[in-house]
Amino acid sequence: MAEKFGQMLLAIVVLVAVVGVLLFLASLARGKRGDVVRSLFFVGPTIVLVAVGLVWPTILTIVQSLRGASGSGALSFTNFATIFTRDDLRQSIGNTAIWVLLVPLLAIAIGLLYAIIVDRTPIEAFAKTLIFLPMAISMVGASVIWKFVYEYKPTLAPQIGLLNQVLKSLGFETQQFLVNGPWNNLFLIIVMIWIQAGFAMTVLSAAIKAIPDEIIEAAKIDGASGWSLFRFITLPSIRSTLVMVLTTIAIAALKVFDIVRTMTGGNFGTSVVANDFYSASFTQNQPGLGSALAVLLFVLVSPIIIYNVKQLREAY
Repeated sequence: MAEKFGQMLLAIVVLVAVVGVLLFLASLARGKRGDVVRSLFFVGPTIVLVAVGLVWPTILTIVQSLRGASGSGALSFTNFATIFTRDDLRQSIGNTAIWVLLVPLLAIAIGLLYAIIVDRTPIEAFAKTLIFLPMAISMVGASVIWKFVYEYKPTLAPQIGLLNQVLKSLGFETQQFLVNGPWNNLFLIIVMIWIQAGFAMTVLSAAIKAIPDEIIEAAKIDGASGWSLFRFITLPSIRSTLVMVLTTIAIAALKVFDIVRTMTGGNFGTSVVANDFYSASFTQNQPGLGSALAVLLFVLVSPIIIYNVKQLREAY
């Protein structure tokens, strides 16, 4: 224990010393050329870290994806051909598309509706806390909670799962929610909507409160109310925030892994691209195919990020 503490202390001392030396050298630079030198001293380490920790691994992943399922063969596109021809992998791509389509739309719809309903009510703070609480739970923790909610027991047996207990109380047969497809994907998606609705509500509520009261009052004087006020004043005013929330949740849905892995392990037709990437890389000994799936995720995420950046630049 003492040895580890000493190593940590030594690392901190070395970091402080390196930063001190860089600051000292940067302070020696003068004039216009000095501005460039100082910029390099401050930006340079960040560029190096990004290159070593992000750019170089990305290049290695792309190269490995082109060297067969083992990741060490001759250059070819067999891994990408496998992704789009193997039935289970094509199903995973379809499942991922469903996640990306449903999770952002439903989470934003629920969050926005909730934010409007509780806005400026006496219980606003308490109501917002309730829906935001799932954000404080990890994906794995939320998955475990909902796995108990969906737990299946035969109808005549005592029930553990909340939903099956409700069905039994109403006189229906109990159901295997996580086994029976294709609805099992929807039951997994509900878990992420439950988590992300709180994020959407918090950000969109802040954006709604930032709308100047003068604009709202002027719209009311002109006869706007209810739906027309929401459509022509609220929505245009929070458009940039809405786009940011939409793309953020879409990226999270595109990379979803924890929920699927914890609740079904990707079985029963519920697997997604990120889960197949993990399985191929770490359980099936096919790092090349896993790298190809990682590249596919990168390609799918990139347009969303680019669109988000473009919208933020236009907004500000």
